[in-house]
Formats: sequence, structure tokens, C-alpha cells
Amino acid sequence: MMTPSKLSLAAMLICLRISALGQSPSSTKPDSERAEERLQKVISCLPPPVIVKGEQPSCTTLTQRMTELHVPGVSIAVIHNGSIEWTRGFGVTRTGGSQVTEDTIFQAGSISKPLAAMAALHQVQSGKLSLDSDVNSQLVSWKVPEAPAANGKPVTLRELLTHTAGTTVHGFPGYRPDEPVPTLIQVLNGEKPANTPPIRVESEPGSKWNYSGGGYVIMQQLLLDATKEPFPKLIHDTVLAPIGMTHSTYEQPLPADLQKSAATPYEDSGDPIAGGAHTYPEMTAAGLWTTASDLARYCIEVERSLQGKANHVLSQKITEEMLTPGKGDWGLGLQIGGSSEDRYFSHGGVNAGFEGLFVAYEKHGDGAVVLTNAQGGTRLAVDVMRSIANEYGWPDFHSAMRTEVKVPADVLNEYVGAYQMAPGIYITIALSGDHLVGQLTGQDSMALFAEGNDKFFPKAVDAELEFVKDSGGKISSLVLRQNGHDTSMTRLNDAEAKRIAEQSAARTALAAQRFKDQKPAPGAEAAIRQNIADIVAGQPKYDRMSPGLAGVTRQQLTQLKSIFANLGAIKSVTFKRVEKNGADVYDIDFEHGSTEWQIILAPDGTIDTLGFRPL
Repeated sequence: MMTPSKLSLAAMLICLRISALGQSPSSTKPDSERAEERLQKVISCLPPPVIVKGEQPSCTTLTQRMTELHVPGVSIAVIHNGSIEWTRGFGVTRTGGSQVTEDTIFQAGSISKPLAAMAALHQVQSGKLSLDSDVNSQLVSWKVPEAPAANGKPVTLRELLTHTAGTTVHGFPGYRPDEPVPTLIQVLNGEKPANTPPIRVESEPGSKWNYSGGGYVIMQQLLLDATKEPFPKLIHDTVLAPIGMTHSTYEQPLPADLQKSAATPYEDSGDPIAGGAHTYPEMTAAGLWTTASDLARYCIEVERSLQGKANHVLSQKITEEMLTPGKGDWGLGLQIGGSSEDRYFSHGGVNAGFEGLFVAYEKHGDGAVVLTNAQGGTRLAVDVMRSIANEYGWPDFHSAMRTEVKVPADVLNEYVGAYQMAPGIYITIALSGDHLVGQLTGQDSMALFAEGNDKFFPKAVDAELEFVKDSGGKISSLVLRQNGHDTSMTRLNDAEAKRIAEQSAARTALAAQRFKDQKPAPGAEAAIRQNIADIVAGQPKYDRMSPGLAGVTRQQLTQLKSIFANLGAIKSVTFKRVEKNGADVYDIDFEHGSTEWQIILAPDGTIDTLGFRPL
């Protein structure tokens, strides 16, 4: 669970083979040979997010990228024309261990949710559950507590599956092998040894979209009460076995006879997760162990079920309902994207030391699955997915093509200034040689290149920045466009812009020096300890935080209080390192868990950014 206020410019702004996009190898070659050619093209060049016409794009091999991101192993499966065209493992299951193969199993994290949703929809199809009835009418062992925020509206299964039930708890850290594992009822009530807050309704059901793993835990209890079967057996019999997912299980912890086939989880630093894979009693939200090829079989089943060609689990009608996007562009367990003519369904997953992603198109039967055994593996999965999209000519996920135009320095200088994104958060625009440079508060700078009048783009991410002029022809604001979303920023006056630019330069220089010295900032550990104590007491010192951090803390105060109460007293604090952005990294051991923290202090001693995650 992260609670940082720090934002990256890449998040806010959240190869060589271009001539081959959309082309197929010679049809005279055997299928296996064509598949191997495409496989080699995918892994030999992971293309950048943006390719500028006329420039030779950078090219990173899969092996190089795995080394850069400290990802020991990855498994990839590619679907083409409704069939698995190729699947392959790369790297190792653990340092010094065996090679990743097609049968190596990984924790799937939140990718557990869409398959669990399919199991629930199967019960709806059989008449044992209702999508639109009050779940309390069928819950027996536990009930959704009444909440004033619900405004008298009941929670339904449809809302649980679409993340619109208004329920709390985003995700779950799991339990180390040496920790006690709570029952599902204890998780629902936030009772020890559960390490997450109670799952409750915090907004009116159906009123808005808000991702909630907690809602899926309620759904797990609903399935247990309705079927009287353990969830691993229920989903095996109704989903996994009918699809042919023979190397998948929701058993938690993983049975001993399957552990020899399992990958070992790793931190983003390259160190193994202490104690190994975590246990997740929240099975519907995070409990799936699987392979890339098994998940590809799931994708194919959904595609064919939608077409009425293979309805092993769901009927065509209920599959259509599952893939109908609602609030937040989510269906029943799946994120829906793409154009109305060529939609795709997808889901990502993050568990302790495991990260993955899958994408599949509804109509033309293409898709891919990428599973990794490292924190930060999602970055690798996105890179691999982009390479696959380029090679197979997908309408989405591929590298963006940009055309750079040259703009005189005197014209570029008109855009130089500071633009306010949010209270305490700015993008500064500076001139560097023949191009602009943008920098978000507290983050690294990023080069920007012109592609037309008042329009610029970074090469590191697929985004566009457009400067807006007022009636007098002067730049008055900046609009950031990415993923179909626009974010407007107001230009500040010259004096304010100068002050912010000087602060930004000073912070950048200080971060570089601190990264070189690798010494913690004076007061950093004390600030973390005090922040935790203040939150537990329900009295955070907002005036000692940046505006962004203060806003996040206000929003999440109830949940943070519960998290720290469950963790108990601090046992030890250990300084680990200084990151490139100047953040001090600490490991903190509590009575009931361990966490990693990152903190950046402003020159006046206030907390600029602060975030933590379980270990």
C-alpha cells in the first residue's frame, strides 16, 4: 500500500521495425518458423514509447531490460488469430536457479480478479446468485455493515465486480511465511492478525468508480456462503478446469508439490522477498498462481465465448454483459479499452515480488500475457507489450509516431516559465540548447520537442503538451494530453516562476549531492517516526507537509490510522540508501510487519514527499 504524494513527470504526462508494423512473415514458411521469427523480433528490440520520424530509434533487448530492472524471470505468451502462437520463458526462477519455462508458475496479483469474477458470473448464470440484489440477502457468515455514506442503498454483486460498490481497501500486502494468516472474516473486519483495515462502505453504492480489492473479498465470502465450497475447489471446477488451465490454482499458501514449479519473488533492488512468496487469504483479489500460457487460454475462452464458439464457463449473453464498459471503463472484472470498433479487455497484477499484465482483443483474436517475478516488473511488461503491439500491428499499445519540427530559440523562449498543476505542484519549462525541458516538482527533468505550433512532446512517454495563448497572443496556460485525458495548468507570473525555478534547481543539485554522498538527511528518520505517531493519534501536522502530501494524508487518514494500529509499535528503523531524486529509503520493522519508506525533506524541514509499502 503506497501513500506517496510524489508524482513523476512520466506519470503525469501518465523500433527499428516500423516498416514491419502490421505485416506478416511470408506465408510460405511453416507456422512454427514464422512464430519463431516473430518471437525473436519481439525480444531483440523493445522499442521506446515514442519514435520520431527520420531518427534511428533506440533498441533494447529483453535480456538487457531485465538486467536494468532487476527482473530475474519473465514468461510471455502471445495470442494471434484466436490461438496461442508462441509462449516462452526467459531468465531464471531464482538467482542461480533453473530456467523459467512455459510451466513455471507465478503469482498473478490482481489478475486473480477477472477469473474470480468469471466464477461469480457462472453462479449467476446457474441461478445461485443475483447481479443486482442486495448481497446481504445471500451473505450468511458475515454481513456488509450499515454505513451512513451508503445513503440507504444496498451493495450488489454487479457493483462489487465493477468497483462501484463504494467499498474500502484498495489492495492487500499478503502475509510472510512466518506470519499468522487471518481468516476471511478477520480480513473483512480488519481484526488481528489481518494487516489491512476493515472493509466497509465509504460512499454511496453505484455513485462512482473506485478500485477496491476489498469489494472482491466481500464477493469471495458471498461465493463461500452461496456454494458451501472452498474457493480453490469452486473456481477449479467451474473455471480453471473447463478452460484447460492445468497449471493454475488459488490454493494459499501454495501446496508443497507445486512449489518446485514456482518462481521466487524479488524486490526491485534485486534482493529476494524476505521469506519468499506471501500468502493471500484474499484469494479472489490476489490469490491466483498461474502461467502465461494458462492465462492466454483464459483470454481465448473469453474471446470465443463472446463469439458463441466456446462457452465452457459463460454463455455468450453473459459474456457480452461482462465486457460491457461502465463507470471508469470497467466491465464485470475487466478493464475495457480501445475503440468501439476494436475493443480490448485487460488487467494488471501486483503482489509482493510478482507483477504481470494481460491484454486481449475481442474481435480479431490477438493478445498477450507477461508475468514477472520482481517488483517493478510491470515496467518490463509494458515494454514487452509495446514490442508485441508493434510486431503484430495492434491498434493500441504500440510506439507513438511523432514528427519533430525545428523552432527558433526566440520562439521557444516564449514558453519558458512555470505552470501550476496542483497546490504545491508545478511544471517548470526551461530552454536548453535547441529544445525545451520540462520538470515536475521534485522530479527529474525531461526534454520536450516541437511537433507543431505550440505543441510539444517528450520522447520518454507518449504524451502531448499544448501551450495556449490568450487574446493578446501571449502564453497563458498549458494543457497536458495523455490517454484521452486533458490536464490544464495556469501559467504563473515571472516573479513566481523565477522563485519556483530557483527552488527546483537547488533541489536538483541537492538531490545529486545527496545521492553521491549516500547519507540520510538530518531529521528524516525523526520526521517519519513523528508522522506515524501523529497519524495514530489522529492529529497529523499538515503544516509540516507539502500541500500534495497533506491532501493525500487528509484523504486517507482513516485507512492510515487503521494500518499503523494493526502494525503495532515500531521495533527498528534502518537506513538503506539515497535514491537519485534525493529520497531517503528506510526499512521499518513493526510488531506485526515490515515496511519500506521513502522520504524527501524540504530545506525548511517540512516533509515534501513520503510513501511506504509492505515488505
